Amino acid sequence: MYLDLDGQGPRYAQLIRALKQAILDRRLAPGVRLPASRVLARDLDLSRNTVLAAYEQLQAEGFVVARVGSGSYVAELGTRATPSRRSAADALVAPLSPFARRALDVSDGARIPGHQHAGLRYNLQYGLPLANPALASAWRREISRATERADFGYPDAQGLPALREQICDYLARRRGVSAAPEDVLVLSGTQQAFALASRVLLGDGATVVLEDPHYRGARQIFLAHGARVRACRVDAEGLVPSALPSRARLAVVTPSHQFPTGALLPLSRRVELLAWAVERRAWLIEDDYDGEFRYGGRPLAALKSLDQDGRVIYIGSFSKTLFPALRLGYMVLPAALREAFRAAKWLEDRGSTTLEQFALAQFMANGGFERHLRRATQTLRARRAAMLAGLRRHAGASLEVVDSNAGMHLTAWLRTGSHADCERLAAHARERGLGLYTVAPYSLQLPARPGLLFGYAGLPPADIEAALRLFGRCLRDTGLLA
Repeated sequence: MYLDLDGQGPRYAQLIRALKQAILDRRLAPGVRLPASRVLARDLDLSRNTVLAAYEQLQAEGFVVARVGSGSYVAELGTRATPSRRSAADALVAPLSPFARRALDVSDGARIPGHQHAGLRYNLQYGLPLANPALASAWRREISRATERADFGYPDAQGLPALREQICDYLARRRGVSAAPEDVLVLSGTQQAFALASRVLLGDGATVVLEDPHYRGARQIFLAHGARVRACRVDAEGLVPSALPSRARLAVVTPSHQFPTGALLPLSRRVELLAWAVERRAWLIEDDYDGEFRYGGRPLAALKSLDQDGRVIYIGSFSKTLFPALRLGYMVLPAALREAFRAAKWLEDRGSTTLEQFALAQFMANGGFERHLRRATQTLRARRAAMLAGLRRHAGASLEVVDSNAGMHLTAWLRTGSHADCERLAAHARERGLGLYTVAPYSLQLPARPGLLFGYAGLPPADIEAALRLFGRCLRDTGLLA
């Protein structure tokens, strides 16, 4: 008897899989007598005990019937239990929900831009973490303490009370947001905030407004949940309130550091934006994704601090301030929405991980978080200076750099060339070992000019200089160096 063993794992397990497949494919039909254990062991160069173990397991699972004094026979499984490989593959596709089909359409294979480009010498991707050995050591200590002291039962779906208290204190000092712990919902990050907002606030076909350009992860979430996404124009001062649609259920804004252009929304536009939400009974999500990092001037307080009518949902994340692998963020909710969002969070995952919440609460309470922010700001200021100097030195007049004095990235617009030329430049750079990324994927409508996004958090100043020297050569190679 011929059976193809796959070579994976113990021999008896390989034999079980091979016999199962032969039975399911009906190469061994119901009622057929299996070879005697000695015969099959000799044919496959196995021990008899291996064959006996496989037969016993198949009998226990109902694939084989043993008859005393007669041998082992293939059981009658019925037609429903023995589909062809083709029909089984079709069955996996047919039951997909509308949400699943939309999610597949918008997910781009669940890849983050840039993560598919392995082996680059220098990667200027936005969103790379700021490597910090001191933070790694401090975090290990906090996790160790949390392991000794944290409650290992099911978490509070709203979040650890101690962490919510620390978030409120932090927001009052840093962002001018006055909130009580019952207003705060601890999440796994910004993506979960958008997903919960989709389920709590939107029905199929509801309109969501996004700045254009914008954070692509928000667009993907809303489209997957069946919302209609509308673009609102952005200029040098951020979102243009007069361009907002007359009807929408929700708008997502980044007033403190527009993503990705870096614009800072002035007070007059903030007031106009809040008035739009009140008049239309719409909700505003304020995504304050990197408001902690500023390198000059006094920042405006968060939009949430101006909200007198309970229309602003404020979201923050520790992915940029600490590291993305932590998967902790939070929402500050209007009173009218607290219970609905808490219920949605409880249904989704019963609450975020308690151990990391406890460690983070202690890290914030003992001053470690503030010390880390001060060191990180100094490091990022130096890297930003290296980025600006390198762009001036190696790109010259080829780029118009938007210097927003904040964040972890810069945006620059090409003075000549088309969007196709910009994509060609990025492709050529990757061939030379440089990760370079265009603004176009973050837009619903192509910007008037082609642009590039330069992340500087992931590289020290010396590497930034080397990366931009290579960038200058790529500009020259593609005929875009002015």
